[in-house]
Amino acid sequence: MEPTESLSSWLRLTLIPGIGGETQRKLLSAFGLPETIFASGQRALAELIGEKATRLLLTTDNQSAVDRAMIWADQPGHTLICLADPTYPRALLQIADPPVLLYVRGRVELLNTPAIAIVGSRNPTPQGSRNAEHFAAALSRAGLTVNSGLALGVDAAAHRGALAAKGATVAFIGTGIDRLYPAANHALACTIVEQGTIVSEFPLGTPPVAANFPRRNRLIAGCSSGTLVVEATAESGSLITARLAAEQGREVFAIPGSIHSPQSRGCHKLIKQGAKLVETVQDILDELAWQADTVAVERPSAVPKAADDVLTALGYDPCPFDELLDRCKLSAEELSVSLFHLELAGKVAALPGGRYQRQADH
Repeated sequence: MEPTESLSSWLRLTLIPGIGGETQRKLLSAFGLPETIFASGQRALAELIGEKATRLLLTTDNQSAVDRAMIWADQPGHTLICLADPTYPRALLQIADPPVLLYVRGRVELLNTPAIAIVGSRNPTPQGSRNAEHFAAALSRAGLTVNSGLALGVDAAAHRGALAAKGATVAFIGTGIDRLYPAANHALACTIVEQGTIVSEFPLGTPPVAANFPRRNRLIAGCSSGTLVVEATAESGSLITARLAAEQGREVFAIPGSIHSPQSRGCHKLIKQGAKLVETVQDILDELAWQADTVAVERPSAVPKAADDVLTALGYDPCPFDELLDRCKLSAEELSVSLFHLELAGKVAALPGGRYQRQADH
């Protein structure tokens, strides 16, 4: 962390409404440290950023906001990292618009470890959630930090998978770090703080504004060697993360799904555009040239032979009970018993509307 006086100057610079990241970086590039910026003459500043921005810079009184942030940073496990700090994520220095200041809770050192981003739908299928958890757990056991956005659905499943494997995970959020969102993930966020890291570039108290989440996505992609999209509709915000990853020169991976599933269309779109089609964790490790001693993968428990026959008949697309009954040529009671065994083994998930879907092994 910077000395208190210097850190206060960084906060003063970044907490001026109307002076965004681009202007902040322009000033830092021209004048050096924030103390030098504020000590510079009005004419020199105006020549660089214009009269209006200069007035904001020199006349805005944000001392109360600076004081609140300093009090926050003084608490155990809380850290402020400025652009000039040696602990600043090196990967973010390679992107076009690195944030000038980061608010961090948890293990700061994880921001400079090899990482993979896992993102996807906020409303995944049961298979999608399971894929996210299993891929995250296996990649975590292989030694990669799992980055995601703490959103509902795939993001939360990715964090859970990494935590379950006793691995490292970093959550990049689109609110102030003191306003964890969504509320449904509060318990998960607390666990991440204990075992991993939560990061925000937004000032304390920033609410969940829609425009902030795409900005958050560039940090998820920028801090990762590659981005894996598990499930996504054709309009999903996860495709923004994938696009940003590609623009930043990172790898993009996508898991294919059923041609009938809206949650797979985003992944199929990415694959058509050149994303690497992923079927196994090893596909990702090979593409990243990442060496791991072992990649442990959970295997479902065995099920009776009759249930295996049902699994074969089910295929990989969602199927109504009556249609599956016709395919299997079983009685309704026999099919119900088989599906019960398959659900217990984690091989089949019950979907709304009386449908069932096979859960792929990884």
